[in-house]
Amino acid sequence: MAETNAEMKQTLGLTGLTMNAMALIAPGAFLWLTFAGQAAAGATAPSMWIGIVFATALCLATAVCYAEMAKLYPGTGSSYYFAEQSFLNHETAWPYARLAKFVVGWGSHLYYWIYPGVMVGVIGVISGYLVGTLWPNFMSASNPGPMFMMLVAIVFSFGVAYIAHRGINGSTSVNIAINVIQISALLLFSVVALNYRISHPPGSTAYQFDSQTSAAFSYEFATTSQMVNGQATDVIVRDSNGTPQPKLDASGKPVPYHVTYPEKDSSGAFVSHPTAGSVVRMHNFGWMFVQATIAILILVGFESVTSMGGEAKNAKRDVPIAVITSLLVQGCFCYLFEYFAANYVLNSGYPMASAAGSAAPIGDLMVLVGDALFGPGRGRIFMLAEAATVFLALIGTTLSCMNTGARVTYAMGKDKELPDSMGLLHTENATPHRAIWLLAVISAVVGCITVVVYFGDGAAPTDAAIQALPHGFWSSFGYLTHDKMAALPNSFLTMTLASNFGTFLLYMLSCITCIVCFHNHPQFKVVRHLIIPVFGLLANLACMIFYVVGPFMGYGTKMEPLLALGIALVWAIYGGIYFLRASKATGRTTIVSDRVTAA
Repeated sequence: MAETNAEMKQTLGLTGLTMNAMALIAPGAFLWLTFAGQAAAGATAPSMWIGIVFATALCLATAVCYAEMAKLYPGTGSSYYFAEQSFLNHETAWPYARLAKFVVGWGSHLYYWIYPGVMVGVIGVISGYLVGTLWPNFMSASNPGPMFMMLVAIVFSFGVAYIAHRGINGSTSVNIAINVIQISALLLFSVVALNYRISHPPGSTAYQFDSQTSAAFSYEFATTSQMVNGQATDVIVRDSNGTPQPKLDASGKPVPYHVTYPEKDSSGAFVSHPTAGSVVRMHNFGWMFVQATIAILILVGFESVTSMGGEAKNAKRDVPIAVITSLLVQGCFCYLFEYFAANYVLNSGYPMASAAGSAAPIGDLMVLVGDALFGPGRGRIFMLAEAATVFLALIGTTLSCMNTGARVTYAMGKDKELPDSMGLLHTENATPHRAIWLLAVISAVVGCITVVVYFGDGAAPTDAAIQALPHGFWSSFGYLTHDKMAALPNSFLTMTLASNFGTFLLYMLSCITCIVCFHNHPQFKVVRHLIIPVFGLLANLACMIFYVVGPFMGYGTKMEPLLALGIALVWAIYGGIYFLRASKATGRTTIVSDRVTAA
């Protein structure tokens, strides 16, 4: 395989840079995938929207830091490169340049190496959902088989890596098309969802969703009492095809379903938002923090474009604009509108509990509102069309993250902070192909871990739902009893939080780097270079601390955040050992003894 130490080609303009960042943020894809994780986060779900607002403010502060540093130091490597340049160009901090850049670079890998794996895992989930929708006798759409989801995750890890390997121009073209399609599609869903809520006041005839058939029905379901695991349980009466049978009135006609919007059910569990004000209300300060620590996954990516400075035509001008623009358009507009609509449309026919137990609650809601707008049975067609755009968006966001992570790895390899082979480019494609294929392997492993217990902890399906799964290796292998699955950590939430912990760590270090960068600098501005970075630093630190203290204060569950913290600690310890051993082997010192003025 031909390889070179040559530099990357400068081919990206402002549009290409912005679209690469927007592909990683991907509001179409993340509304679909992250809503499920946020819904499953215990009693904190009512604060979903305000949690996104807090996470957006945190990201905007960090985005300003990235944009300001990109004006001074355009190049490949993102925060890793900024750390080196900022310390080397500082009058007193330059001896710590190597240590600073390694800590930032190693910490960024906790995010960039886990995140693509979470994405390919979710591609496995949505694939299972779609297969179950089309062939319900083979797969359950609401509870797809772990083995099937793992297989899809592995295939897509290497498929997306191949696109990244072929070159950044091809990746950019894919991302531009995907952005236009997925944003348009999910905004359409948001409008349809709002129309459903407005046109169906409390007490009006509406639809309720059945998770077993993944279909919506305009009548109440008939139920009968059966013994499930030794307990008398009300079970929906179904025909031979699994279709729920209607409850009949005295004249033998189906009883229409009348929708309501209660805030809580008889057990105190959250059901829906009675008013629009309830959607945007905080409800509980701790709940907002829990939701923000999950929601950070949907907003990260704006910084990815700073890793492409070496491929930008005018990096100093275009990269900072692309960083801020991508976050403003998608975070402050798309997400807040989409999440408002998705939360506002929840109702007694599809409560938050149903969202927490589904592989794709947004897909379920698309079926529900689609049937109401387009006619019975057409909601599924609407969902499948929207799902196709989400599928494309997931490919785009995985591709963008692989490109970013591989370039950070490439920068460290080129600096000999990682094996030299990571710092080589493919001669023909000018891509860090070795780093890309390494990331493909890691993503395949992380993707499998992400879906192995996708319905663990609070998302554990009922025993009746588990018994109703189509039996087979691809469809039901890996499902235990409800109690056993509830006792296991939710693997999707665990890996999401591990990636998010890496994000908080990276963003916090980047805020510190920005403060160092502009300390005593001629271009120093107190708001942009001190107040905003300090806010970003404190906000990221608060979220990291909340990982530890939140569960013990009764906010969310304990297993997932503590496991995520454990993964971060293991990575940090291994990084320290690797740094010391590599330094000893190469004869390099931690503290730089001779100052070399950076570019």
